Amino acid sequence: MVDAELLEILVCPEDKTPVTLASAETLAALNARIAAGDVKTRGGAAVAEPVTEGLVRADGKYLYPVREDIPVMLIDEAIPVG
Repeated sequence: MVDAELLEILVCPEDKTPVTLASAETLAALNARIAAGDVKTRGGAAVAEPVTEGLVRADGKYLYPVREDIPVMLIDEAIPVG
């Protein structure tokens, strides 16, 4: 899990808005789309592995995955949520 102090200072690298932990509902919906093969990162790479934790930017459009408790805050690794 992302440290609470770290979460307070993290922002989206693209638009500098705050990020929050993704809800269970958001992750479930995203993982259903991943299982169907419908998800690509902003960089165009197919997402094949389920996302267990992520950070969603303020407008709810993109999720930054958290891998091994480390947020991947790269624009090309962002996953469209909607």
